[in-house]
Amino acid sequence: MIKVFLFLVIGLLNFTNNAFSSEFVIESLKKGGKIVFIRHAIAPGSGDPENINLQDCTTQRNLSEEGIKQSINIGKFFKNNKIQIDKILSSEWCRCKDTAKLAFGNFKTFSALNSFYDEKFAKNEDKQIQELNNYIKDWESNKNLVLVTHYVVISSILHRGVSSGEIVVSDKKLNIIGSITFD
Repeated sequence: MIKVFLFLVIGLLNFTNNAFSSEFVIESLKKGGKIVFIRHAIAPGSGDPENINLQDCTTQRNLSEEGIKQSINIGKFFKNNKIQIDKILSSEWCRCKDTAKLAFGNFKTFSALNSFYDEKFAKNEDKQIQELNNYIKDWESNKNLVLVTHYVVISSILHRGVSSGEIVVSDKKLNIIGSITFD
């Protein structure tokens, strides 16, 4: 009986912390000036085929139906919470561009957000992260900067893992404020 009670209390505390955390993240975003990292929505598999061509989406992993719905829900989250956005930048990979397009409509690509997961792109990591850091350092706005990118980029710059479609919010110094996930 005590084990069941403790399990329920711990579960309630986790729920309360998650609810508080989400509200805290939303309030931070409403204040503006935040960096919003979004890992592309669900695109089954890992990496890309050997013949990847950034100009041809048929040579890449793409969003599943679930990923399409997840992208739309991300956009609804920003709209429903009246979160202001300065710019939306996306990796040149189709799964990121599709996530950005479905969630927000307008966006621009930024090569510093590209994946370096596969061996042929791994050599780009240091250059991309430096370019991204410089961009963030120079960015000024009272609204939020949205960056739609890949697991490896977010992991490299924030030293944190992230799931598909997850939003990680930081300040300009890359201090993590919190995250929100979407089903």
